[in-house]
Amino acid sequence: MATSATDTANQPDGRQSWYRLALCMVLGTIGSVGMWAIVVVLPAAQIEFGVNRADASIPYTATMVGFALGNVVIGRFVDRMGVAIPIAAAVVMLGSGFLLGAVASSVWLLAAAQVLAGFGAAATFGPMMADISRWFVRRRGIAVAAAASGNYIAGAIWPFFLQTGMEYDGWRFTYSAVGLFCLATMLPLTLLLRGRAPEFRPGNTLSAPPQRRAAGLSPRALQGLLIVAGLGCCVAMSMPQVHIVAYCVDLGFGLARGAEMLSLMLAAGIVSRLASGVIADRIGGVKTLLLGSVLQAIALMFYIPFDGLASLYIVSLIFGLSQGGIVPSYALIVREYLPPHEAGERIGIVIMATIVGMALGGWLSGFIYDLTGSYRAAFLNGIAWNMLNIAVMAFLLMRTRAPKGKGGVVPA
Repeated sequence: MATSATDTANQPDGRQSWYRLALCMVLGTIGSVGMWAIVVVLPAAQIEFGVNRADASIPYTATMVGFALGNVVIGRFVDRMGVAIPIAAAVVMLGSGFLLGAVASSVWLLAAAQVLAGFGAAATFGPMMADISRWFVRRRGIAVAAAASGNYIAGAIWPFFLQTGMEYDGWRFTYSAVGLFCLATMLPLTLLLRGRAPEFRPGNTLSAPPQRRAAGLSPRALQGLLIVAGLGCCVAMSMPQVHIVAYCVDLGFGLARGAEMLSLMLAAGIVSRLASGVIADRIGGVKTLLLGSVLQAIALMFYIPFDGLASLYIVSLIFGLSQGGIVPSYALIVREYLPPHEAGERIGIVIMATIVGMALGGWLSGFIYDLTGSYRAAFLNGIAWNMLNIAVMAFLLMRTRAPKGKGGVVPA
Protein backbone atom coordinates (compact mmCIF):
# COMPACT_ATOMS: atom_id res chain seq x y z
CA MET A 1 0.00 0.00 0.00
CA ALA A 2 1.33 3.44 -0.95
CA THR A 3 2.47 5.82 1.78
CA SER A 4 0.69 9.18 1.77
CA ALA A 5 2.54 12.51 1.91
CA THR A 6 1.08 13.13 5.36
CA ASP A 7 2.36 9.79 6.66
CA THR A 8 5.82 10.54 5.28
CA ALA A 9 5.86 13.98 6.90
CA ASN A 10 4.96 12.44 10.26
CA GLN A 11 7.67 9.77 10.15
CA PRO A 12 11.01 10.23 12.00
CA ASP A 13 13.26 12.64 10.08
CA GLY A 14 10.15 13.88 8.23
CA ARG A 15 8.92 17.40 7.55
CA GLN A 16 7.12 17.64 10.90
CA SER A 17 10.34 16.68 12.69
CA TRP A 18 12.30 19.51 11.08
CA TYR A 19 9.51 22.00 11.79
CA ARG A 20 9.57 20.97 15.43
CA LEU A 21 13.35 21.31 15.53
CA ALA A 22 13.08 24.91 14.30
CA LEU A 23 10.61 25.68 17.11
CA CYS A 24 12.97 24.12 19.65
CA MET A 25 15.82 26.31 18.46
CA VAL A 26 13.72 29.48 18.76
CA LEU A 27 12.51 28.54 22.25
CA GLY A 28 16.02 27.61 23.29
CA THR A 29 17.42 30.90 22.04
CA ILE A 30 14.90 32.92 24.04
CA GLY A 31 14.68 30.78 27.16
CA SER A 32 18.41 30.27 27.64
CA VAL A 33 18.74 33.90 28.66
CA GLY A 34 17.92 32.45 32.06
CA MET A 35 21.34 30.83 32.09
CA TRP A 36 23.47 33.67 30.68
CA ALA A 37 21.99 36.89 32.07
CA ILE A 38 23.61 36.61 35.49
CA VAL A 39 27.04 36.22 33.87
CA VAL A 40 26.73 39.65 32.25
CA VAL A 41 25.30 41.44 35.29
CA LEU A 42 27.70 39.81 37.78
CA PRO A 43 30.18 42.75 37.99
CA ALA A 44 27.37 45.33 38.44
CA ALA A 45 25.62 43.19 41.07
CA GLN A 46 28.90 42.71 42.93
CA ILE A 47 29.44 46.47 43.17
CA GLU A 48 25.83 47.21 44.20
CA PHE A 49 25.70 44.56 46.92
CA GLY A 50 29.28 45.18 48.09
CA VAL A 51 30.39 41.54 48.12
CA ASN A 52 33.58 39.74 47.09
CA ARG A 53 34.00 37.75 43.88
CA ALA A 54 33.12 34.39 45.42
CA ASP A 55 29.89 35.73 46.98
CA ALA A 56 29.01 37.52 43.75
CA SER A 57 29.24 34.14 42.01
CA ILE A 58 26.56 32.66 44.30
CA PRO A 59 23.62 33.82 42.10
CA TYR A 60 25.24 32.07 39.14
CA THR A 61 25.68 28.92 41.22
CA ALA A 62 22.02 29.20 42.27
CA THR A 63 21.05 29.51 38.59
CA MET A 64 22.87 26.29 37.84
CA VAL A 65 21.21 24.54 40.80
CA GLY A 66 17.79 25.45 39.42
CA PHE A 67 18.88 24.53 35.91
CA ALA A 68 20.16 21.14 37.08
CA LEU A 69 16.99 20.28 39.00
CA GLY A 70 14.81 21.49 36.15
CA ASN A 71 16.47 19.17 33.65
CA VAL A 72 15.65 16.12 35.77
CA VAL A 73 12.15 17.09 36.99
CA ILE A 74 10.93 18.48 33.67
CA GLY A 75 12.58 15.59 31.80
CA ARG A 76 10.58 13.12 33.88
CA PHE A 77 7.32 14.91 33.02
CA VAL A 78 8.29 14.98 29.34
CA ASP A 79 8.65 11.16 29.42
CA ARG A 80 5.11 10.87 30.79
CA MET A 81 3.05 13.63 29.14
CA GLY A 82 4.96 15.12 26.24
CA VAL A 83 6.81 18.41 26.09
CA ALA A 84 4.22 21.18 25.61
CA ILE A 85 2.64 21.44 29.08
CA PRO A 86 5.89 21.04 31.07
CA ILE A 87 7.59 23.73 28.99
CA ALA A 88 4.65 26.13 29.36
CA ALA A 89 4.83 25.76 33.15
CA ALA A 90 8.58 26.26 33.07
CA VAL A 91 8.22 29.48 31.05
CA VAL A 92 6.05 30.95 33.80
CA MET A 93 8.79 30.11 36.31
CA LEU A 94 11.45 31.63 34.07
CA GLY A 95 9.65 34.95 33.68
CA SER A 96 8.80 35.08 37.37
CA GLY A 97 12.44 34.49 38.29
CA PHE A 98 13.57 37.53 36.32
CA LEU A 99 10.82 39.75 37.68
CA LEU A 100 11.62 38.74 41.28
CA GLY A 101 15.35 39.15 40.66
CA ALA A 102 14.76 42.71 39.50
CA VAL A 103 13.52 43.71 42.99
CA ALA A 104 16.00 41.64 45.05
CA SER A 105 17.46 43.62 47.97
CA SER A 106 20.49 41.37 48.58
CA VAL A 107 22.73 38.93 46.77
CA TRP A 108 20.97 36.07 48.59
CA LEU A 109 17.51 37.11 47.40
CA LEU A 110 18.89 37.50 43.89
CA ALA A 111 20.26 33.96 44.20
CA ALA A 112 16.82 32.68 45.25
CA ALA A 113 15.23 34.31 42.20
CA GLN A 114 17.93 32.80 40.00
CA VAL A 115 17.00 29.30 41.19
CA LEU A 116 13.53 29.90 39.77
CA ALA A 117 14.86 31.38 36.53
CA GLY A 118 17.34 28.54 36.11
CA PHE A 119 14.66 25.89 36.70
CA GLY A 120 12.47 27.47 34.03
CA ALA A 121 15.31 27.84 31.54
CA ALA A 122 16.13 24.12 31.92
CA ALA A 123 13.02 23.20 29.93
CA THR A 124 14.66 24.47 26.77
CA PHE A 125 17.77 22.31 27.13
CA GLY A 126 17.84 18.68 28.33
CA PRO A 127 14.08 18.01 28.08
CA MET A 128 14.00 19.53 24.62
CA MET A 129 16.98 17.45 23.49
CA ALA A 130 15.26 14.33 24.80
CA ASP A 131 12.03 15.17 22.99
CA ILE A 132 13.67 16.02 19.66
CA SER A 133 15.74 12.81 19.78
CA ARG A 134 12.44 10.92 19.46
CA TRP A 135 11.61 12.68 16.20
CA PHE A 136 14.83 11.69 14.39
CA VAL A 137 16.73 8.48 13.62
CA ARG A 138 19.08 9.01 10.65
CA ARG A 139 19.86 12.62 11.57
CA ARG A 140 19.55 12.34 15.35
CA GLY A 141 23.05 13.69 15.98
CA ILE A 142 22.61 16.94 14.07
CA ALA A 143 19.03 17.33 15.37
CA VAL A 144 20.04 17.04 19.04
CA ALA A 145 23.01 19.34 18.46
CA ALA A 146 20.80 21.91 16.72
CA ALA A 147 18.24 21.82 19.53
CA ALA A 148 21.04 22.36 22.05
CA SER A 149 22.53 25.17 19.96
CA GLY A 150 19.71 27.50 21.04
CA ASN A 151 21.55 27.69 24.36
CA TYR A 152 24.69 29.00 22.64
CA ILE A 153 22.82 31.26 20.22
CA ALA A 154 21.34 32.85 23.33
CA GLY A 155 24.81 33.26 24.78
CA ALA A 156 25.99 34.89 21.57
CA ILE A 157 23.21 37.46 21.15
CA TRP A 158 21.76 38.11 24.62
CA PRO A 159 24.88 39.74 26.13
CA PHE A 160 24.56 42.58 23.60
CA PHE A 161 20.93 43.28 24.54
CA LEU A 162 21.65 42.87 28.24
CA GLN A 163 24.57 45.27 28.06
CA THR A 164 22.44 47.78 26.14
CA GLY A 165 19.67 47.55 28.74
CA MET A 166 22.14 48.00 31.58
CA GLU A 167 23.60 51.11 29.95
CA TYR A 168 20.09 52.49 29.48
CA ASP A 169 18.70 52.00 33.00
CA GLY A 170 20.72 49.48 34.99
CA TRP A 171 20.55 45.74 35.51
CA ARG A 172 17.24 45.79 37.41
CA PHE A 173 15.37 47.40 34.52
CA THR A 174 17.00 44.90 32.19
CA TYR A 175 15.87 41.95 34.31
CA SER A 176 12.26 43.20 34.31
CA ALA A 177 12.26 43.65 30.54
CA VAL A 178 13.71 40.18 29.94
CA GLY A 179 11.13 38.53 32.19
CA LEU A 180 8.20 40.16 30.40
CA PHE A 181 9.68 39.38 26.98
CA CYS A 182 10.06 35.67 27.81
CA LEU A 183 6.45 35.39 28.99
CA ALA A 184 5.06 37.24 25.96
CA THR A 185 6.96 35.27 23.33
CA MET A 186 7.51 31.78 24.69
CA LEU A 187 4.05 30.88 26.00
CA PRO A 188 2.38 31.11 22.54
CA LEU A 189 5.20 29.08 20.96
CA THR A 190 4.79 26.20 23.41
CA LEU A 191 1.29 25.58 22.03
CA LEU A 192 2.88 24.56 18.73
CA LEU A 193 4.79 21.71 20.38
CA ARG A 194 1.70 19.59 21.00
CA GLY A 195 1.72 16.17 19.37
CA ARG A 196 3.20 12.74 19.99
CA ALA A 197 6.64 11.75 18.74
CA PRO A 198 6.80 9.20 15.86
CA GLU A 199 8.76 6.88 18.19
CA PHE A 200 5.53 6.33 20.17
CA ARG A 201 3.05 6.65 17.30
CA PRO A 202 1.24 3.60 15.88
CA GLY A 203 2.25 2.83 12.31
CA ASN A 204 5.83 4.05 12.61
CA THR A 205 7.59 2.24 9.76
CA LEU A 206 11.16 3.34 10.52
CA SER A 207 12.60 1.29 13.34
CA ALA A 208 15.09 2.66 15.81
CA PRO A 209 18.74 1.63 15.42
CA PRO A 210 20.04 -1.16 17.64
CA GLN A 211 21.76 0.05 20.79
CA ARG A 212 25.45 -0.06 21.59
CA ARG A 213 26.71 -2.01 24.59
CA ALA A 214 29.35 -1.27 27.21
CA ALA A 215 30.88 -4.61 28.24
CA GLY A 216 30.70 -5.28 31.97
CA LEU A 217 28.70 -2.12 32.72
CA SER A 218 25.10 -2.14 33.90
CA PRO A 219 22.80 0.77 32.94
CA ARG A 220 23.21 2.14 36.47
CA ALA A 221 27.02 1.94 36.29
CA LEU A 222 27.05 3.56 32.88
CA GLN A 223 24.80 6.35 34.13
CA GLY A 224 27.21 6.87 37.04
CA LEU A 225 30.18 7.15 34.69
CA LEU A 226 28.36 9.72 32.59
CA ILE A 227 27.61 11.73 35.75
CA VAL A 228 31.32 11.77 36.68
CA ALA A 229 32.30 12.70 33.12
CA GLY A 230 29.73 15.49 32.98
CA LEU A 231 30.93 16.92 36.26
CA GLY A 232 34.56 16.93 35.11
CA CYS A 233 34.09 18.51 31.70
CA CYS A 234 31.85 21.29 32.95
CA VAL A 235 33.94 22.36 35.94
CA ALA A 236 36.56 23.00 33.26
CA MET A 237 34.12 24.59 30.82
CA SER A 238 32.76 27.04 33.36
CA MET A 239 36.07 28.80 33.96
CA PRO A 240 36.06 30.93 30.78
CA GLN A 241 32.29 31.02 30.32
CA VAL A 242 31.50 32.32 33.81
CA HIS A 243 34.52 34.52 34.47
CA ILE A 244 35.63 35.90 31.10
CA VAL A 245 33.72 39.17 31.66
CA ALA A 246 35.15 39.64 35.15
CA TYR A 247 38.59 38.57 33.91
CA CYS A 248 38.55 41.30 31.27
CA VAL A 249 37.46 43.88 33.84
CA ASP A 250 40.37 42.85 36.09
CA LEU A 251 42.83 43.17 33.20
CA GLY A 252 41.56 46.68 32.48
CA PHE A 253 39.82 45.88 29.19
CA GLY A 254 36.34 46.75 30.50
CA LEU A 255 32.90 45.15 30.67
CA ALA A 256 32.12 45.67 26.97
CA ARG A 257 35.21 43.76 25.78
CA GLY A 258 34.41 40.89 28.15
CA ALA A 259 30.82 40.70 26.88
CA GLU A 260 32.14 40.65 23.31
CA MET A 261 34.49 37.77 24.12
CA LEU A 262 31.65 35.82 25.72
CA SER A 263 29.53 36.36 22.62
CA LEU A 264 32.41 35.33 20.35
CA MET A 265 33.06 32.23 22.45
CA LEU A 266 29.44 31.14 22.31
CA ALA A 267 28.99 32.02 18.62
CA ALA A 268 31.95 29.75 17.88
CA GLY A 269 30.29 27.18 20.14
CA ILE A 270 27.28 27.16 17.81
CA VAL A 271 29.53 26.18 14.89
CA SER A 272 31.24 23.55 17.03
CA ARG A 273 27.91 22.21 18.31
CA LEU A 274 26.42 21.77 14.84
CA ALA A 275 29.62 20.29 13.45
CA SER A 276 29.72 17.81 16.32
CA GLY A 277 26.20 16.69 15.43
CA VAL A 278 27.30 15.88 11.89
CA ILE A 279 30.34 14.07 13.22
CA ALA A 280 28.28 12.13 15.78
CA ASP A 281 25.97 10.83 13.04
CA ARG A 282 29.08 9.15 11.61
CA ILE A 283 31.23 8.08 14.57
CA GLY A 284 28.83 8.06 17.55
CA GLY A 285 28.47 10.10 20.70
CA VAL A 286 31.40 8.73 22.75
CA LYS A 287 34.08 9.44 20.16
CA THR A 288 32.59 12.85 19.46
CA LEU A 289 32.60 13.76 23.14
CA LEU A 290 36.16 12.51 23.61
CA LEU A 291 37.34 14.60 20.67
CA GLY A 292 35.68 17.73 22.07
CA SER A 293 37.05 17.15 25.56
CA VAL A 294 40.65 16.84 24.33
CA LEU A 295 40.31 20.01 22.28
CA GLN A 296 38.79 21.85 25.25
CA ALA A 297 41.77 20.95 27.45
CA ILE A 298 44.16 22.29 24.84
CA ALA A 299 42.19 25.53 24.53
CA LEU A 300 42.20 26.03 28.32
CA MET A 301 45.99 25.77 28.30
CA PHE A 302 46.16 28.70 25.86
CA TYR A 303 44.51 31.05 28.39
CA ILE A 304 47.47 30.79 30.78
CA PRO A 305 50.26 32.39 28.69
CA PHE A 306 48.08 34.72 26.59
CA ASP A 307 46.33 37.60 28.39
CA GLY A 308 46.58 40.47 25.91
CA LEU A 309 43.38 41.90 24.41
CA ALA A 310 43.89 40.54 20.88
CA SER A 311 45.16 37.18 22.09
CA LEU A 312 42.17 36.76 24.44
CA TYR A 313 39.79 37.27 21.53
CA ILE A 314 41.65 34.57 19.59
CA VAL A 315 41.82 32.13 22.51
CA SER A 316 38.11 32.66 23.26
CA LEU A 317 37.34 31.84 19.64
CA ILE A 318 39.46 28.68 19.85
CA PHE A 319 37.79 27.68 23.11
CA GLY A 320 34.32 28.10 21.62
CA LEU A 321 35.25 26.03 18.56
CA SER A 322 36.63 23.30 20.81
CA GLN A 323 33.89 22.60 23.34
CA GLY A 324 30.50 23.32 21.77
CA GLY A 325 29.65 19.70 21.04
CA ILE A 326 30.50 18.18 24.41
CA VAL A 327 27.19 18.51 26.29
CA PRO A 328 24.84 17.44 23.44
CA SER A 329 26.98 14.33 23.02
CA TYR A 330 25.79 13.11 26.43
CA ALA A 331 22.21 13.04 25.14
CA LEU A 332 23.34 10.98 22.15
CA ILE A 333 25.27 8.56 24.38
CA VAL A 334 22.16 8.04 26.53
CA ARG A 335 20.11 7.26 23.40
CA GLU A 336 22.82 4.92 22.09
CA TYR A 337 23.33 2.90 25.29
CA LEU A 338 20.29 3.26 27.58
CA PRO A 339 16.52 2.47 27.33
CA PRO A 340 14.78 4.95 24.96
CA HIS A 341 11.54 5.22 26.98
CA GLU A 342 13.57 6.67 29.87
CA ALA A 343 15.42 9.18 27.72
CA GLY A 344 13.95 12.35 29.24
CA GLU A 345 14.81 11.46 32.82
CA ARG A 346 18.19 9.87 32.07
CA ILE A 347 19.32 12.73 29.85
CA GLY A 348 18.10 15.11 32.53
CA ILE A 349 20.22 13.36 35.17
CA VAL A 350 23.36 13.58 33.04
CA ILE A 351 22.66 17.19 32.12
CA MET A 352 22.15 17.86 35.84
CA ALA A 353 25.67 16.57 36.44
CA THR A 354 27.07 18.91 33.78
CA ILE A 355 25.23 21.84 35.34
CA VAL A 356 26.46 20.93 38.82
CA GLY A 357 29.91 21.00 37.25
CA MET A 358 29.25 24.46 35.83
CA ALA A 359 27.95 25.67 39.19
CA LEU A 360 30.85 24.18 41.12
CA GLY A 361 33.36 25.45 38.60
CA GLY A 362 31.88 28.95 38.61
CA TRP A 363 32.11 29.21 42.39
CA LEU A 364 35.44 27.38 42.65
CA SER A 365 37.08 29.69 40.12
CA GLY A 366 35.90 32.73 42.10
CA PHE A 367 37.14 31.14 45.34
CA ILE A 368 40.56 30.39 43.84
CA TYR A 369 40.72 33.96 42.52
CA ASP A 370 40.02 35.35 45.99
CA LEU A 371 42.79 33.14 47.44
CA THR A 372 45.45 33.84 44.83
CA GLY A 373 44.51 37.23 43.39
CA SER A 374 44.58 35.92 39.80
CA TYR A 375 42.89 33.41 37.51
CA ARG A 376 46.02 31.42 36.59
CA ALA A 377 45.45 28.75 39.27
CA ALA A 378 41.75 28.61 38.33
CA PHE A 379 42.67 27.71 34.74
CA LEU A 380 45.01 24.97 35.99
CA ASN A 381 42.18 23.63 38.17
CA GLY A 382 39.91 23.50 35.12
CA ILE A 383 42.48 21.55 33.11
CA ALA A 384 42.79 18.96 35.90
CA TRP A 385 39.01 18.40 35.97
CA ASN A 386 39.02 18.13 32.17
CA MET A 387 41.47 15.23 32.37
CA LEU A 388 38.95 13.33 34.52
CA ASN A 389 36.39 13.61 31.73
CA ILE A 390 38.89 12.40 29.15
CA ALA A 391 39.75 9.37 31.29
CA VAL A 392 36.08 8.35 31.70
CA MET A 393 35.32 8.68 27.99
CA ALA A 394 38.43 6.73 27.02
CA PHE A 395 37.38 3.96 29.43
CA LEU A 396 33.86 3.83 28.00
CA LEU A 397 35.21 3.74 24.45
CA MET A 398 37.40 0.75 25.31
CA ARG A 399 34.37 -1.02 26.80
CA THR A 400 32.05 -0.36 23.85
CA ARG A 401 30.86 -3.24 21.70
CA ALA A 402 29.28 -2.55 18.33
CA PRO A 403 25.56 -3.39 18.06
CA LYS A 404 24.34 -6.07 15.76
CA GLY A 405 22.43 -4.07 13.18
CA LYS A 406 21.43 -4.80 9.65
CA GLY A 407 23.74 -3.66 6.93
CA GLY A 408 26.68 -3.05 9.24
CA VAL A 409 25.97 0.66 9.60
CA VAL A 410 24.29 1.93 12.74
CA PRO A 411 23.06 5.49 12.99
CA ALA A 412 24.22 7.25 16.12
